[in-house]
Amino acid sequence: MSQQSTPKPRGLLSLETLAQQVQAGVIDTVVAAFPDHYGRLLGKRFDAEYFLQEVSDHGTHGCDYLLTTDMEMNPVPGYRFASWELGYGDFHLVPDLSTLRQASWLEKSALVLCDLEREHQGLVTVAPRSLLKEQVRRSAELGYQVLAASELEYYLFTTSFREAQAQGYRGLAPAGWYIEDYHLLQGSRVEEYTGAVRRHLKHSGIPVENSKGEWGLGQHEINVRYAEVLEMADRHVLYKQCMKEIADQMGLSVTFMAKFANGQAGSSSHLHLSLWREGQSAFAGTGAEGSEVFGWFLAGWIAHAEEFMPFYAPTVNSYKRYEDGSWAPTRLAWSLDNRTAGFRVVGRGQSLRIECRIPGADCNPYLAFTAALASGLDGIRRKLEPPPAFRGDIYAAQHLPRVPYTLGEACERFAQSPFVREVLGSEVQEHYAHFFHSEWQAYIRAVSDWERQRYFERI
Repeated sequence: MSQQSTPKPRGLLSLETLAQQVQAGVIDTVVAAFPDHYGRLLGKRFDAEYFLQEVSDHGTHGCDYLLTTDMEMNPVPGYRFASWELGYGDFHLVPDLSTLRQASWLEKSALVLCDLEREHQGLVTVAPRSLLKEQVRRSAELGYQVLAASELEYYLFTTSFREAQAQGYRGLAPAGWYIEDYHLLQGSRVEEYTGAVRRHLKHSGIPVENSKGEWGLGQHEINVRYAEVLEMADRHVLYKQCMKEIADQMGLSVTFMAKFANGQAGSSSHLHLSLWREGQSAFAGTGAEGSEVFGWFLAGWIAHAEEFMPFYAPTVNSYKRYEDGSWAPTRLAWSLDNRTAGFRVVGRGQSLRIECRIPGADCNPYLAFTAALASGLDGIRRKLEPPPAFRGDIYAAQHLPRVPYTLGEACERFAQSPFVREVLGSEVQEHYAHFFHSEWQAYIRAVSDWERQRYFERI
């Protein structure tokens, strides 16, 4: 990862260009979207002419319950932000016009991401995009620009989403039938889908680097070009949305679960991050291990990883990915180009960067990057020294601290952390602690197929 001047990605639109395309009949719909706590895109579809006349300047409204729901869109009680008692009012969706782009996978459509605001109160502090923008602001106060990338893995099935749901997500047909890591023959069999994704992303303002097979049956990865950290988080949620919608159009299905099935590799979202100042990497040093700033940032990121685990691993399923010998990290240590480490340092000189391998494909990138920056910047402020680089098989290093075993354990550490309270504020900490705890409680109350198969007759 090195900073170079790159042309504006193809597919990004100015309001003037959008107006021209609307006039020519090329675009007739604009999707206004924002990420929720799960990282899903929610929003509205507007007639393009109405968007230009009203929404581009004045925004639109959405119900504030959307930041208090569970996965099924049920409003969850217990939030201070919004509740039945408060009447579930509105927040304001303010288009970030720098994100306006053609959504080429949707017919005659453009898309813009929005920030959430309360009238006369500024940004909604608990909104994921607001959290990351605050950490970007704090980075800038210290004189740093943040460059980032996220690698997103997924499983592809020839079963459609509708059929998968009807089958209870059992007996799905994977798109591949043997391990296909870097395997070009298997990759060519799904190129109709993967190629379509690459082309649509490119034409929608999201430059693509490559696609490749991964270790699981039907598992693949698409990597998009790195960018400033907020833009990278935007790219992440957009290319995830694009992939789901193209799969749906083709009668396929794709999952970003961290651990889809026993015995199969988990799906990760490795985060790459570096700090820059005046066009030069602040991480670059004379040796392979980088500058003092690099060491301080790395030390802070590692030191606070346990407290911020729900921001990297937000679901019950996330923690089933952390198995020794599975390519997923289980220990909080760093190493030079070692894929068994939670923190893998790669590149040299201007390309030196930290790859955090802890997040799964189910992470919300805004929250994951928020945690990374808050932790790393604390390391810089306090000039923390990282532990020595580990060499060897970290899975075998039982003395090293381990990532939490469950979402419940991670929730408790997050909720009780003075550091999380300091960097996010008590309101945000309480809000997200309740969100993750509600997810954990829903799991605790559920009766699973595993329990019925194990206990129905034989207990």
